[in-house]
Amino acid sequence: MFYALQAVAAAASLYTTEFYQNILNWDAGILLWVQENLRNDVLTPIMKVITHSVDGGIFWILLTVLLLIIPKTRKMGLCSMIALACSLLVCNLALKNIFERIRPYEVIAGLELIVEKADDPSFPSGHTCASFASSVALLFAAEKKQRIFAIVAVIYAFLVGFTRIYVGIHYPTDVIAAAFVATAFAIPAAIFGKKLYDFLAAKFMKKKADKK
Repeated sequence: MFYALQAVAAAASLYTTEFYQNILNWDAGILLWVQENLRNDVLTPIMKVITHSVDGGIFWILLTVLLLIIPKTRKMGLCSMIALACSLLVCNLALKNIFERIRPYEVIAGLELIVEKADDPSFPSGHTCASFASSVALLFAAEKKQRIFAIVAVIYAFLVGFTRIYVGIHYPTDVIAAAFVATAFAIPAAIFGKKLYDFLAAKFMKKKADKK
């Protein structure tokens, strides 16, 4: 834990170096290229719908609740729930407040934001973090017959990440970092969730058998 905090502190210190300026220039180049070459009247409404579907993590929360309700997918739902809780703690409550990165539309000249302004720090992307946390946990928790569903969820997570760049609300590095961080804790969350589910299921079955 101590070494993890040291690593975060070291990363935060990069904000005052030439290294960070180079990252900012790279981010700006991509954002402005996307704005000039990819934004159009057909794609923009679709991107907005996808990006807003994850406001407050609502898409993944509703999906998780649905999976928890259905008996055959409860294990996946539990794993997703644990991963989303980690996403909230790590990305939204910890990393955002450690780095306090200013949003790109307030820094990059010529960048136009096409959604509402955000009132929290930029790094990492909370939408992307929640998306990869849930979808990767689902992928690792899924049985063979459920794998296609989980893969579709991961694809949607990639789309969400792209929309955050498309609408101008996040730097590309916000999105990339969120995807990596979320994946890093989603895998152990899925492993833990599966073991917890099996333990609870076995305990429930034993209790049910004892009543008979």
